[in-house]
Amino acid sequence: MALLNFKRKSDATQGADLEAILADYSIEVMPRTAEKIEDFTALLPKGTRVYIAHIEGTPIDDMVATARRLSEAGYPVMPHFPARIIKDADTLADWIARYQGEAGVDQALLLAGGVTTPHGDFDSSMQLLETGLFDKAGFKRLHVAGHPEGNKDIDPDGGMKAVNEAIMWKADFARERTDAEMAIATQFCFEAGPVIKWADDLKAAGMDLPIHIGVAGPAKLQTLIKFSIACGVGASLKVLQKRAMDVTKLLLPYEPTEFLSDLAVHKAANPDFNITNVHFFPLGGIKTNANWAKDNGGASGVPAANIG
Repeated sequence: MALLNFKRKSDATQGADLEAILADYSIEVMPRTAEKIEDFTALLPKGTRVYIAHIEGTPIDDMVATARRLSEAGYPVMPHFPARIIKDADTLADWIARYQGEAGVDQALLLAGGVTTPHGDFDSSMQLLETGLFDKAGFKRLHVAGHPEGNKDIDPDGGMKAVNEAIMWKADFARERTDAEMAIATQFCFEAGPVIKWADDLKAAGMDLPIHIGVAGPAKLQTLIKFSIACGVGASLKVLQKRAMDVTKLLLPYEPTEFLSDLAVHKAANPDFNITNVHFFPLGGIKTNANWAKDNGGASGVPAANIG
């Protein structure tokens, strides 16, 4: 039983497994955090996919300028398209055209967005996909959101029924209605066992999209708890709360080593496991996250098979 064997490998073997799962990782920035980085090439290997989070109230000019800067520095850029803050199809087409024309963008993360009341015509990423505008523009890669612990905006009762139905719809869309490569990018999690079960259950149900698992980068424990509550991370929040009760660990920064090592060991034992990539949320800062990834063998932009 692979789930029960996380700790039976040697430290050296676990380190190699961790290095393998960190190959071709991605990371997320916002325009205001990106402004604080003088030189991204000093932190991230070229080829690192950089998501740009579009928070409500951020001008599209700032988003496009950040995308252009990163693209010119050698990074494939994946801006967020939050459905609920996009007024209508004309606005969506304008954003796509600006990203493409001014920053060479050909990939996007489509999500509902953290807004309760839509600002216009769109309520979900599925509606964005159905416009056909990304395919018309020739976008090569489209990612959609995944929620291993559910999403009460979608399933108010705390279950997984509507969330999983949406993922299956997106998998069908990927097979039948787009030429773009598609994948799931998830909310951040802290506990490997439930994540593995979630991914395996989706695969058993016929969901064949690759999964890029969301991971909280190194940060103060209090910071992670605050973001977890705000983002609706549920079950695995207990891992942080348990850690907070241990006085010896309370003041130490959280690092995702154990979580990712457990996933890495499982993937090494199950090569067809459908979690294929790691996506970092640098909640403790981009520099801190990038340095942690480097120190643990992360070779972003380099597929595992090409690491010598």
